[in-house]
Amino acid sequence: MEVRTAGIEGVRVLVPTPHRDDRGLFTRTFDTAIAAAHGIDLGPEAQDSQSRSRQGTIRGMHGRGGRGEAKLVRVAHGAVLDVLVDARPDSPTFGRVESFRLDDEDFHHLWVPPGLLHGFQALTEVADVCYRIDRPHAPGEDVAVAHDDPDLAITWPLEVTAISERDRTAGSWKALLATLT
Repeated sequence: MEVRTAGIEGVRVLVPTPHRDDRGLFTRTFDTAIAAAHGIDLGPEAQDSQSRSRQGTIRGMHGRGGRGEAKLVRVAHGAVLDVLVDARPDSPTFGRVESFRLDDEDFHHLWVPPGLLHGFQALTEVADVCYRIDRPHAPGEDVAVAHDDPDLAITWPLEVTAISERDRTAGSWKALLATLT
């Protein structure tokens, strides 16, 4: 498994090597030793979750206050445009938006350190996204910014076909900034 750096400070792209033959394929989806060698530590409280979304669905932009939340994200089926926003005021890449295509062909994983906003749009008829999160969910610490906030200027490739009420009414990037400083 190769580990690459991304444009946002601390973000890593894990690139497994799928072994393909006439039966299909086999790939390793996580290796603790490789992750640790690149500063990826999910700790003892890690949880695995999965979401399923229809094409055009947007989930995000989500984050967590307090000490934040680290996560490892991958797509088990289908494809998504995965988007990160650096919401760490002390980061050299603060405010930067970066997008990644994650799919079930190359199996790239995205390491998202604490303090980033995360969201995605399903690009295929169905997309199953798997998350390994470093600690249990704490709803009182959830933060969200509108997926179409003009200050973030995220370019979503498809028409939005579904979005939760929470995401539809999420606050602005400027409002989040006021709470960070």
